[in-house]
Amino acid sequence: MSTRFGKLGWVWLSVVIFVVDQITKYWFDNNLQMYERIVVIPDYFSWTLAYNTGAAFSFLAGAGGWQRWLFTLIALVVSVVLVVWLKRLKPDETWLAVGLALVLGGALGNLVDRVVFGHVVDFILVHWQNRWYFPAFNLADSAITVGAVLLALDMFKSKKSEEEVARD
Repeated sequence: MSTRFGKLGWVWLSVVIFVVDQITKYWFDNNLQMYERIVVIPDYFSWTLAYNTGAAFSFLAGAGGWQRWLFTLIALVVSVVLVVWLKRLKPDETWLAVGLALVLGGALGNLVDRVVFGHVVDFILVHWQNRWYFPAFNLADSAITVGAVLLALDMFKSKKSEEEVARD
């Protein structure tokens, strides 16, 4: 691909994340009742159906509705920034491009939920016995998390490279 377009070719990964996320949300939304659980690994992992009107960990979920449009606006701005960032990447910045593409795909998946339904559909439940539960999440959330980890790793890798160049 021409360097003129940076790493925009990685948008295909964003599209795959978005499509798989939407398909899985549709399936769980249409096949489970609210909070119904299907145990996959006893005491550790289940499928469930939950709606989140807030952000991560249900932040502002009970805020009365205005948060829907705030989070929609934030997701739109972040998505535009990510596309511009991808376009400006250098050819050797592949891990950064993968991280940005994952975050973009996840952000768009949750954005569509907010705009269309007014909430994000969550269906993955990680827990320990009946004592501890991690908040339910979805594939978009997972992609955002993995993408953020890749961005952090790339930042540390870049910092280390800069330090090595400075010593030489």
